[in-house]
Amino acid sequence: MRSTGPPTVVTTPERLTRIVGRNFSDVVLSSVRTFGRVVAMAIEAVVGAVSDLVAGRFQWRETLHQCWYLVTVTAIPAVLMAVPFGVVVSVQVGNLIHQVGADSLLGAAGGLGVIQQGAPMATGLLLGGAGTATIAADLGARRIRDEIDALDTMGISPLHRLVIPRMAAMLVVAPLLNMLIIFAGVLAGYAVATGVQNVTPGSYWASFGSFATLTDVWISAAKAMLFGFLVVIIACQRGLEAKGGPRGVADGVNAAVVVSILAIAVVNVGITQLVTMFLPTRIA
Repeated sequence: MRSTGPPTVVTTPERLTRIVGRNFSDVVLSSVRTFGRVVAMAIEAVVGAVSDLVAGRFQWRETLHQCWYLVTVTAIPAVLMAVPFGVVVSVQVGNLIHQVGADSLLGAAGGLGVIQQGAPMATGLLLGGAGTATIAADLGARRIRDEIDALDTMGISPLHRLVIPRMAAMLVVAPLLNMLIIFAGVLAGYAVATGVQNVTPGSYWASFGSFATLTDVWISAAKAMLFGFLVVIIACQRGLEAKGGPRGVADGVNAAVVVSILAIAVVNVGITQLVTMFLPTRIA
C-alpha cells in the first residue's frame, strides 16, 4: 500500500488566524453590499419623489402625518438638548475668553458654536435616535407581518408608498428643528453670559451680529437636512430588510440607530472641513 504520509496538523494560532480572516472578509463584503443597497435606495427615492410630484401621485397625507409625528417626538427633547448645550458652550468659552480679556467676543463664540456645530449635530442625533428607531421599527414590523409583500403583490411600490413620504417629512422637519435648537441654544447662552459672566447685553449681541452671518444659518439648515436624509434612508433600508421575527426587528432598529449616528459624525467632519476651507469665518 502507498503511504499517504503524516496528516497535516493545523495549529491553534493558524486556525484562529484563518477564522478571523474569513470573518473579517465576510464583514467587509457584507458592509459594502449594504452600503450599495443604501445608495441605490437613496437614488431611487429621490428620483421617485420627483416623478411623484410631477405626476401628481405624491402621498401628501402620509407625509403630513409623518411630519406631525416627528415634531411631537422631537420638539421638546430638542429644547431640552439646546438649553444645556448653549449653557455649556457659554461657560467653557466664556472662561477661556475671560482669561485673555475678550469678554465682548463671547456672543460671537457662543453663537457660532451653536449655529455651526451644536444645532445641526443635535438635530441629527435627535432624528437619528427617535426618528430612526420609529421608522425602522414601523417598517420592520410591516415586513415581518408580510405587509410589504402584500403591497408588492397588489402592485404597490413600498418605496413610493412608505419610504418617500417619510423622506419628505424628515427633510421638512429637520431644518425647522434646527432653527428651534438655534433659538433655544443662543438664548440660553445669552442668559448665562449676561446673568453669570457679567457680559453686557449690548456687547453680546454686537459681537454675535458681527461674526454670525445668514450664510452660517443656511449652512446649518443644509447640514440638518443632509443629516435627516441620511437618517431616514438608513432607517428605511434596515426596516425593510428586517427578518427573523421580533428579534430581527429589534436588531434592525439597533443597527439603524448606530449606523445613523456614526454616519452623521463622519459626514459632519467632512462638511466642517469643506466649509472651513471655502467659507472661513469673517466679520460680517
